[in-house]
Amino acid sequence: MEDLLVAVKRVRERIRSHRKLYEKNEEAVKQHLIGEIFQALGWDWNNPEEVRPEERTEDGRADYALILNGLVFAYVEAKNLGVNILKRDEPLRQLARYCFNSGVRYGILTNGAVWIAIKAFEEGSSLRDRVLFKVNIENEPMEKSVLRLSFLSKENITELERLSSLLKALELSFSGLKREGYSEDMLISYLTSGDGSSTVPVGELRGDETPKAAYVYDGGWKLLPLPEKSLKGVLLAVLLYLEGRSKGYGRDEIRKAYEHVRRISLSPEQTLEVLKKLEEEEKLRISVEL
Repeated sequence: MEDLLVAVKRVRERIRSHRKLYEKNEEAVKQHLIGEIFQALGWDWNNPEEVRPEERTEDGRADYALILNGLVFAYVEAKNLGVNILKRDEPLRQLARYCFNSGVRYGILTNGAVWIAIKAFEEGSSLRDRVLFKVNIENEPMEKSVLRLSFLSKENITELERLSSLLKALELSFSGLKREGYSEDMLISYLTSGDGSSTVPVGELRGDETPKAAYVYDGGWKLLPLPEKSLKGVLLAVLLYLEGRSKGYGRDEIRKAYEHVRRISLSPEQTLEVLKKLEEEEKLRISVEL
């Protein structure tokens, strides 16, 4: 991430030196600040197969479209530095309309200093609920800006939502433990020390692992008792957890699914596919300790 760190430093310096220019001139923001960041993120800013300026939508023109495999993956909406995109809702709503009406899943709003990444649509959620992360290059530690912005790299952007969720879980867990009286130094030491085990999201498993424990993130990380130390045991544990939080007909259906899974033989590949589907449908994150 060295290139991105250098780019963030340059952008900070340009804002300090030429603030009045960027507060009035959106084109200068695009060329001097936004382009600098995206090029450091691995996007070929002058290649129309990767980045298209002034992309037409039903509701107007998005400033940029980011292209992957020939399809628009995200829209980028730019504002001048004088627009407070953290407080004003309309720029974010404008971006969400561009995305929603074009079937584009992600949007990025920026004035060069502040960056906001959103998931454009999700049933039953508000626009603010769908903010994946915010970056303030001027007012936060540079390491935080670089880490979050790295999720927008050409290499990482297909995992944008998952990476954002993992970082949010880390931040919430870290803050929660600090409130319980654990020192920051102790927590950092714990996270960086190796003990021969690791916790891995189910999406990163190969299928030949032997789980020691299972966890779900559902408003907080919860340890699940394993009926057996196998991927099938993880699936059974998740189904039991879902049964416990359900009511009525839904609970009965999950119990039936549990009994069915318990009786049949499932390959590791089949088990992983079911776990991934449960993550998506139930809006959970599932990890196993190896």
